[in-house]
Amino acid sequence: MSPRLTGDESALWQAAARVLDANWTGAATVPSPGLYPHQWSWDSAFVCMGLARHRHERAEQELVSLFRGQWESGMLPHIVFNGGVERHAYFPGPELWRSGEQSRAPGDAETSGITQPPLHAFAALRLYRAAADHDRGRNFLRAIWPGLLAQHAYLARHRDLGGAGLAAICHPWESGLDNSPAWDRPLAALQLPPASYAPARLPRALPTGVDYDRYVWLVTTFRDTGYADGHLRDDHPFVVEDPLFNATYLASTHALAELAGIIGADPEPHREAARRIHEALNDRLWDPDHACFRPLDLRTGKQIPVATISSFGPLLDPDLPAAAVRGLVDLLLSARFAGAAGYPVPTCDIQAPSFDRAAYWRGPTWINTNWLLWTGASAQGLQVIADLLYGSTLRLIRQSGFREYFDPFDGTGRGSHDFSWSAALVLDLLAARRSSRAA
Repeated sequence: MSPRLTGDESALWQAAARVLDANWTGAATVPSPGLYPHQWSWDSAFVCMGLARHRHERAEQELVSLFRGQWESGMLPHIVFNGGVERHAYFPGPELWRSGEQSRAPGDAETSGITQPPLHAFAALRLYRAAADHDRGRNFLRAIWPGLLAQHAYLARHRDLGGAGLAAICHPWESGLDNSPAWDRPLAALQLPPASYAPARLPRALPTGVDYDRYVWLVTTFRDTGYADGHLRDDHPFVVEDPLFNATYLASTHALAELAGIIGADPEPHREAARRIHEALNDRLWDPDHACFRPLDLRTGKQIPVATISSFGPLLDPDLPAAAVRGLVDLLLSARFAGAAGYPVPTCDIQAPSFDRAAYWRGPTWINTNWLLWTGASAQGLQVIADLLYGSTLRLIRQSGFREYFDPFDGTGRGSHDFSWSAALVLDLLAARRSSRAA
């Protein structure tokens, strides 16, 4: 750790490092002790960003552990279950997904049957850039490269359900923003049979009741087809193109092109794929009347009329048109988001009827989405926005610790304590600021 860190920053660094060390299982990092005892795909990508600055070899092991759960189709599951954890310690556990019954699933690991935002090539590139020994880092990239290629090939072949180059999600859990208000309309349109699918008792603060029945029913109806691609294309009732999911897809596709150059592969196919994703993202998900990005419900053919944190995801697009950048900045700084929040950025439009400052993904501020917006703003040259996000994120941690999420008005910590991605991304923020000072 550099002496350029101030005393306060050094204390934050050490506290964040202790969280990651405590949440390490020997093979991977759990999101938090107790409530989330397995390995999550979305979480591990963020954890790698911090471990790259703290324990580089462990960051490599994090990705290797996750990719051992990859299916033959290339699908990278959103959960790889820890076989040492009691089977009913977490719902939805292996008994819901039944990956062991699927020939395409790995034989030595139980997993879920859906995916999450594909941030992993982006994480691998950040990992390489942080490596002290680039020859060793290049060897690791060559080892993980086939898995990254397969992940992107799966999305291009099996999830481009709209035919324009974007990847569609088939479940709210795939978005990473589990019960965001963005999913209220497509979930409300589901016609559930007269049965209860979710267990009666679930952890507090998570969606429960009829909403959770819909989530579990979507899993069972997909699972009972053998996770068939044809079912997603023709029959599955929840099929949405999400701005944040596809912004991470685009960022990782650009990363694949750069990684290809590093290991001596051909970057051009990935550059072409990035161009196609960029064009589709702007053609299909941009709402010019309201100057923001919105999810597209492929079953209705209509954009979903709600602004959430996902609307800002395309700031990760390095070629985002200037008009779109201006529109997103205006919305971000308005009284609908950061302009009316003491601890931005809330995950839902504050003025929307669905906003709830305390409800999971329906209003609270999260460190990972702040980090994604900070990354996008930095890449766009929006230094004032980047500084706002940097400062507000560290202020949340200083006030409330490494919590899962936070009240956007008073900064109160909510959800789990000692949350891994909150700690990991603080390490990345501190390291980035340290590097800028050194420059």
